[in-house]
Amino acid sequence: MSTTAPAAAATRTGPAATVRTKVPQVTAAFWLVKVLTTGMGETTSDYLARALGPVPAVAAAALLLAATLLAQARSRRYVPAVYWSAVVMVSVFGTMAADVAHVALGVPYAASALAFALALAALFAVWRRTEGTLAVGTVDGGRREVFYWATVMATFALGTAVGDLTAATLGWGYLPSGLLFLALIAVPALGHRALRTPPVLAFWWAYVLTRPLGACFADWAGVSRQRGGLDLGTGPVSLVLAIVIAVAVARLTVVARRSPRPAV
Repeated sequence: MSTTAPAAAATRTGPAATVRTKVPQVTAAFWLVKVLTTGMGETTSDYLARALGPVPAVAAAALLLAATLLAQARSRRYVPAVYWSAVVMVSVFGTMAADVAHVALGVPYAASALAFALALAALFAVWRRTEGTLAVGTVDGGRREVFYWATVMATFALGTAVGDLTAATLGWGYLPSGLLFLALIAVPALGHRALRTPPVLAFWWAYVLTRPLGACFADWAGVSRQRGGLDLGTGPVSLVLAIVIAVAVARLTVVARRSPRPAV
C-alpha cells in the first residue's frame, strides 16, 4: 500500500522530481514500526500515569511532544530518528488525551470515539480543501506538515478510544479486539488490490486502525490475568517495544543513508 502525490502538488517547489517530503515512504517497514509505536504509546502512557500520577505524566508527555514536534518542524528532510520520536510521543500523548477524557472527565469511550472521529473528519475536509490532496507524499513542510501532524494526533486519540471501547466497554477483551482490528486493517490492502480503492483512502483507513491494533496487543501482553492479559507488566512491555523500535529506526537510518530517497 502506498501513496503518490499528484503532479499539481509539486507546484510550490517546482517540478515533481524536486520535491523532498518530510515523512517516510509507505513500505512494510513503515507499517511495522507504526504498529510498534502504537503499542508502546499505550503501555507507556499507562505506566507513566501510575508511576508519576496523571497530571505530572500528562505535563511531561506534553513537553516531550512539543520538543519532538519542534525538532521535526526544524528538520528540512525526513530523518528517521526525529520523525519516529515524534510519532512515539504523539502516541503517548494521544493515549493520555483519550484516557483523561474518560477517567478524569467521565466521558464514555463511545462518546469520545465519536468526537475524535468528527474532529478527524473535519481535519481531512479542511486539509483537502486547503491543499487539494491528503497524500502524505506531498508533506514537505509548512502548512501541510501542520495538517499532517494534527491529523496523526487525531488518529491516535480516535484509535485509543475505539480500542478501549471494544476491549473494555463492550467487554470483548484485548486479544479478541486485537484480532478484530488485525482483520479490519487487511480490508484496505485487499480493497486497494482487488477493488482499486484510492491509495489515499486505503492509507488513512489502515493508519487509523494501526492504533487500536497495536494498543490492544500491547495491553494484552501487559495487563493482569484477571483482565485477560499475560501479566507481563506495562513497564517491561514498554521497555521491550522501545528497544525494538530503536533497533528498527537505526536500521532505517542506515538504509536511508545508503539509498537516498527517490523523488516524489
